[in-house]
Amino acid sequence: MPDLLLELFSEEIPARMQAQAADALKKLVTDALVERGLLYEGAKAFVTPRRLALAVHGLPGRQADQREEKKGPRVGAPEQAVAGFLKAAGLASLDQATIQSDPKKGDFYVAVVEKPGRATTEVVAEIVPDIIRKFPWPKSMRWGSGTLRWVRPLHSIVATFGAEGDEPEVVHFSVDGIEASNVTRGHRFMAPEPFTVKRLDDWMAKLEAAKVVADRDRRKEIILNDAKDLALAAGLELVEDEGLLDEVCGLVEWPVVLMGSFEARFLDIPDEVIRATIRANQKCFVLKDPKTGRLANRFILISNLVASDGGAAIVAGNERVIRARLSDAKFFWDTDRLNGLASRMPKFQSITFHEKLGSQAERIERIVRLAKELAPKVGAPVALAEDAAVVAKADLLTEVVGEFPELQGLMGRYYAQGENLPPEVAAACEEHYKPQGPNDRVPTAPVSVAVALADKIDTLVGFWAIDEKPTGSKDPYALRRAALGVIRIVLENELRLRLTDWIFASNDMHFDRWFKSNQLDTFKAYRRMYELLEDIERGDLSKDLLKKRNMVHFGNEYETVASLLAFFADRLKVYLRDRGARHDLVDAVFALEGQDDLLLVVRRVEALAGFLATEDGKNLLAGYRRAVNILRIEEKKDGRAFAGPTVAALLKEPAEEHLAAAIDDVKARVSKAVAAEDFEAAMTALSDLRQPVDAFFDAVTVNDADPALRENRLKLLDEIRAATRGIADFDRIEG
Repeated sequence: MPDLLLELFSEEIPARMQAQAADALKKLVTDALVERGLLYEGAKAFVTPRRLALAVHGLPGRQADQREEKKGPRVGAPEQAVAGFLKAAGLASLDQATIQSDPKKGDFYVAVVEKPGRATTEVVAEIVPDIIRKFPWPKSMRWGSGTLRWVRPLHSIVATFGAEGDEPEVVHFSVDGIEASNVTRGHRFMAPEPFTVKRLDDWMAKLEAAKVVADRDRRKEIILNDAKDLALAAGLELVEDEGLLDEVCGLVEWPVVLMGSFEARFLDIPDEVIRATIRANQKCFVLKDPKTGRLANRFILISNLVASDGGAAIVAGNERVIRARLSDAKFFWDTDRLNGLASRMPKFQSITFHEKLGSQAERIERIVRLAKELAPKVGAPVALAEDAAVVAKADLLTEVVGEFPELQGLMGRYYAQGENLPPEVAAACEEHYKPQGPNDRVPTAPVSVAVALADKIDTLVGFWAIDEKPTGSKDPYALRRAALGVIRIVLENELRLRLTDWIFASNDMHFDRWFKSNQLDTFKAYRRMYELLEDIERGDLSKDLLKKRNMVHFGNEYETVASLLAFFADRLKVYLRDRGARHDLVDAVFALEGQDDLLLVVRRVEALAGFLATEDGKNLLAGYRRAVNILRIEEKKDGRAFAGPTVAALLKEPAEEHLAAAIDDVKARVSKAVAAEDFEAAMTALSDLRQPVDAFFDAVTVNDADPALRENRLKLLDEIRAATRGIADFDRIEG
């Protein structure tokens, strides 16, 4: 079957856009072909800095013929209806229609429209120009007098179609004056002359001869393998960097790997700064000395041509730029170490963190207070947690971090080590930002944990209080990441913390700032609080007023806490779902009051999942649902709830007596097991309800004719619900 080859040749496409553009071209073209009935066997997209291409294999030569019946008006219908039918069906007169009979609707006209399939080349010539004009580049430009917008000036289009062994035909169309043809060009400098191509294999072979490697993955493979070989020959190791590899692959069509060097004196700079400098400014790879584990004073660069001097001039040019950039980096590094981290702290007073959340200095003060309170709970010395929280953000004002923001935290660690601060403080400077993502490691040192939790909780509570919550896909303050960070730190360190306590504590700190800065008027919910505090100062505060003060403290505080806990529950569901847990079980546990100890929530969810996987668990869940369904129906019918203790004297049947006794026993055992945090024992106790529940429904009529018996039995069903609530809200369990 024939194949389609499409190439769009232009000026340089930015490396960051190439992979996405290749995927988009493949999807847009193949989707359009399939929509028009042209199914294919396979498709592959290609992209280089100067061309975007697609090969579609196994296309039919033309569309299949189509036969369609169009139903028209009834025989004898008004002329206007008949005329509309003839026009829509493309008929000259009713003689070209047939008449069909319907037992209910009578006789009506039917037009049989036969539409012959078009040649695939015609279809391609129709869809490709529209795709090119509407191509979804993140940024595009219009040049010259034309109307076409493309990422960079588009020079030529190749479009051929044909079967292997045949001479393919050119698919004729034009876009903004650019005519499709079978002519392309190779490397800009080494093979600039035009040449003709046929199909994919011919195109790739001729491009290779013209010093262009069209396959992106093959260019990456060449770069990586040649770089490793060159490093090995020098007795060094390549520091691999997948992101940089992707980028340089998009900068070259004919990759040539070269090695350069810089003065050994620059190795006094931290390895990360050297790497960031060389990577950011020259897109080069760094090399490591396997004997020392430190960077070597060599680097790998990727050229886009084979130079006549073996690349000596290219290497020298890169060395010159890297030497200048490393000189800057060394100056920054030396300057930053002249003054201690603590000397930078006053500058934070003039730096705004957020207009509604105050300065960076105020934020640091809150983090310090919260870290001191958290320290005993996570096993950290209070004094060290305080010291670490004070200087943790100080490196944000250093020259190196100003130049390379991605090194924040890490540079704080280096500067703290240089000042001989305690190792725990230095580690916290770096680790309090972690985890930055799902694959980032979690801090485990107690001081780091205290500062990291304080930092993230302050962020979450502050932005929640000013109603800057994530919406849809928008999360400008990375609050989802902060919440997931808290969850991972707590769970992976097996910490016992009640989130509510720390949300309230952080709330209090934010409230103190708003009150002291007279910003309460911007928060209507705090106005009454202001009045109550005046009553406190006058000594007019009674016990009743104190209770009222606690209820209005921080305005909508309780609603804020509930909302933030729900957010944590959602993040925890995502975290556990990625590890195979059921989201509905997380909902079922969180629905109970006071479930803000994340570690216990997870242990309860795990125990509940194990229980529901057993026959006892499945059958008890079925019995629970039967009981709850009956209860709901009868409560709706009577307009009241059937809650409260059952009357022992009204337990007439042995099965209901047995169930009542079993419920009392199970509730006591579950309560004791939950208090001891032995959730396996709680599930074992709950499983003992299965047999009495089954026996009850087999032997007892709930809706007895005697109203007193009926009410007592409905209350017994409610007791089943109450017994399971010691574990989770079974109403939220699916399946």
